[in-house]
Amino acid sequence: MPMITIRYVTPKQGADIRPQIAALAARLAHEKLGKDQQVTAVLAEAADPQSWFIASKRPTDAGLAAFWLDIKITAGTNTKAETSAFVNATFEGMSQLLGQLHEESYVLVHAADGDAYGFGGRTQNARWAVAHPG
Repeated sequence: MPMITIRYVTPKQGADIRPQIAALAARLAHEKLGKDQQVTAVLAEAADPQSWFIASKRPTDAGLAAFWLDIKITAGTNTKAETSAFVNATFEGMSQLLGQLHEESYVLVHAADGDAYGFGGRTQNARWAVAHPG
């Protein structure tokens, strides 16, 4: 049940790539972290290139793209190796979609406590308790 937020800038002009970015994020969450795509939500937003700065410079002025991806998952559901694979695959996939990336493009796998995270009015730990009585 991850919630994924992606903000990005790119010097590329043209078609709306938000659907491809959302699909990439959901696919990688499934493939690398084992998350169910049926309950994965993604918010993909193009940021104003004039507002994105790294070391006081706009990456798009140098012909570079940049992104920030924040995925919220339940703590304890993934290993360090899985998380690392997700971060690496995200950087590679976003590079293919956006073009050459500034190295300061970030991925945060935000692992939240199961009592503090949920959807549909129930926490993840409450869902687990129903699925595992006794």
